[in-house]
Amino acid sequence: MAFMEKPPAGKVLLDDTVPLTAQIEASQSLHSHTEYIIRVQRGISAENSWQIVRRYSDFDLLNNSLQISTLSLPLPPKKLIGNMEREFIAERQKGLQTYLDVITSHHILSNCELVKKFLDPNSYSVNYTEIALQHVSMFFRSEPKWEVVEPLKDIGWRIRKKYFLMKIKNQPKERLMLSWADLGPDKYLSDKDLQYAVKLLSSCSHPYIYKITFATANESSALVIRPFSEKGTLKDLIYKAKPKDPFLKKYCNPKKIQGLELQQIKTYGRQILEVLKFLHEKGFPYGHLHAANVMLDGDTCKLLDLENSLLGLPSFYRSYFSQFRKINTLESIDVHCFGHLLYEMTYGRPPDTIPVDSFPPAPSVFVVSVLESILTCEAMKNGMPTVSRLLQMPLFSDVLLTNSEKPQFKVPTKLKEALKTSKECIEKRLTEEQKLIHQHRRLTRAQSHHGSEEEKKKRKILARKKSKRSAYESGEEHSAKYSNSNNSGSGASSPLTSPSSPTPPSTAGASSIPPAPPPPPLPPAAPPPSTEVPMQPSPQPAISASRGALLSSIQNFQKGTLKKTQTCDYSAPRIS
Repeated sequence: MAFMEKPPAGKVLLDDTVPLTAQIEASQSLHSHTEYIIRVQRGISAENSWQIVRRYSDFDLLNNSLQISTLSLPLPPKKLIGNMEREFIAERQKGLQTYLDVITSHHILSNCELVKKFLDPNSYSVNYTEIALQHVSMFFRSEPKWEVVEPLKDIGWRIRKKYFLMKIKNQPKERLMLSWADLGPDKYLSDKDLQYAVKLLSSCSHPYIYKITFATANESSALVIRPFSEKGTLKDLIYKAKPKDPFLKKYCNPKKIQGLELQQIKTYGRQILEVLKFLHEKGFPYGHLHAANVMLDGDTCKLLDLENSLLGLPSFYRSYFSQFRKINTLESIDVHCFGHLLYEMTYGRPPDTIPVDSFPPAPSVFVVSVLESILTCEAMKNGMPTVSRLLQMPLFSDVLLTNSEKPQFKVPTKLKEALKTSKECIEKRLTEEQKLIHQHRRLTRAQSHHGSEEEKKKRKILARKKSKRSAYESGEEHSAKYSNSNNSGSGASSPLTSPSSPTPPSTAGASSIPPAPPPPPLPPAAPPPSTEVPMQPSPQPAISASRGALLSSIQNFQKGTLKKTQTCDYSAPRIS
């Protein structure tokens, strides 16, 4: 079982789930129109950014294409007269920036091909439907019993995964669905192991796994055929949508928001948890649970797209759980995704934000209890509960499962080892991405805090206190120096002088005998005895020492030490 040490040929390294952000940096007016210069960034790295130039007409064309979602998007209105005025351009630029913020923050819109091509034309310039048709046509050359009925355009959210309605030539009434997908950035199995694992999927038999009719893979893509269900998925049931409609039309803006009944929530939730537990025990990675990957067969939920983790495709909720470092295994990813699914089943819509601060009224307190253990801020910090723990909670523990079909899914030992290594590589890439996001968040928070008005005021106050403290300390230091010079400059001692240099003149007024100037031929007078070690000759002048002695003598001057004198006044006139 050989693993690829470097990215294999045919593997798409670009992760389409990494969010794009867009900022209008400037505008430039040409002869008859205005162009807006936009800086687009993928993820958190400012180095992974580029510039695009768009006109208002480009925005208008994108907005018209997104109308299929029935969302009310805040595109600024058109203006025929006065649209080249500076004030109008500045106001329109603000409106376009708001529009970009809305479409890049909407989970479904931001992942659709229309928005990706608008913001990143270099990475999404090819026609993926045509590429898929080419691969499917090559497949039909070796398998002539299949026939394409029609393409199911944009029924899924993935850009690099396309769907076709199929039939078997000798069974024209039976409908099947073919899906084709590129290999993704988390593909770590060798080509040989991948082909073996994908073919093994058709042998998997479980009451809560949707049956795969045929599956094959090559060095760049994979093809899977399964029965087509007219009832659609669990998400179709929640949103009351038609399975063949485009993804944007079905799920962006449901006409009626209504959750499922409590018994449905309990039964479907228990069935999904049971199949997740089964896959975890088999060592088979999943990580792709969401309502559109759960097929409905009567009152039974059946899991779809087991091949996604083998092909290395990123998860639908990756942009959510990549923000939380405690969600770092495929088991914890499945539990986190189950929290999203349970929220949709309960309230008929996805949560507005993750983590969830408070939950609306639910059919049962047990539902809220499960949601709190998965989607709250505390759960994100402490980690996800296990699937076994969720099965023991009151919401699911009393559900009786009536399906008697025995699960069968034999995975050879060598393939288990390969799957284990692939799973570790997937988790490692996630952990590294989470670490970078965490570091970026801390840096951004620190910069925001440092630049806040309150923090600026605090820094000004601290600067003033520091300035006053330094001024006070410098005053104390000056007084200390003054006191030291006072003690060393008194009449009992004189400044130290070098034996080889002449003695500087003393100005100590407290001495009763003024020093006589040394005669030129005589050597200089010996310095007074001192306990200090004589210093080495210094090139600095002795002016500071003389000044200190002068100041000291003035301060220590005592009037009582002066001798009393008698004066003879001869200024008065003499009278003889």
